[in-house]
This record gives sequence, C-alpha cells and structure tokens, in this order.
Amino acid sequence: MKVAKRALRLSIFLGEGDNWRHRPTYVEIVRRAHKAGLAGASVLRGIEGYGASSHIHAQHVFLLREHLPLLVVIVDSEEKIRAFLDRLDDLEISGLVVVDEIESIRYVASEPKRTHWWSSM
Repeated sequence: MKVAKRALRLSIFLGEGDNWRHRPTYVEIVRRAHKAGLAGASVLRGIEGYGASSHIHAQHVFLLREHLPLLVVIVDSEEKIRAFLDRLDDLEISGLVVVDEIESIRYVASEPKRTHWWSSM
C-alpha cells in the first residue's frame, strides 16, 4: 500500500570533521532528531565535495584523517521540521541548511499471507 502526503525535507550539509562538544556534529543532530520524535534521519557520506571555502575535500589513500562532506537528511511534517530547526541553533553549524517542500510516498507492506499452520498462532 502507498501513502502519499506533503512534507518537508531538511538537508544539513556538514564536514566529517565538524564537532560539537567533542562529538561529531552529525551524531548530535541525529540524537536530537530522535529525541524530538521525528520520523527518521539519515547521514550520507560523500566521496568528494567543496563548500563556502572552495577547498575541495576528497578521499585520499595516504591520509589517515578525512574531512569528507556529510549530508544529514530528515523528512517529516512541516510543523515538526520547523520546530526542530530551533533545536539546531546552538550547534554552531558551519554549513548549509536547506528546507524544501516535497511529496513523500511511503510504502507500507501489507499483512503477510498465512501459508503455514504456525502463522495463525
């Protein structure tokens, strides 16, 4: 079954080395999103990119420490996303935050068919 509705997508662009209180910033964002009861959050790691500094960050074979681009994506209702934005203010994010309106389509699996005698128990 498909369920479609309007929602907001919150995209937060960070660097892998961005920290807040000795913890990766993306970890704190996901923790706060979970605590706020948002539908879900995903952190995606890029292989190359650049931002406002115009310095290209890429994966290098000989470097032990990387500063690759990260993207935190959260999708939920407009009310929940707008309320959550206030919870990011103290993180001192040095990256781009994008909010865009989307149509979300959620696929919900139907009840599995009971084909064995033990599935009716």
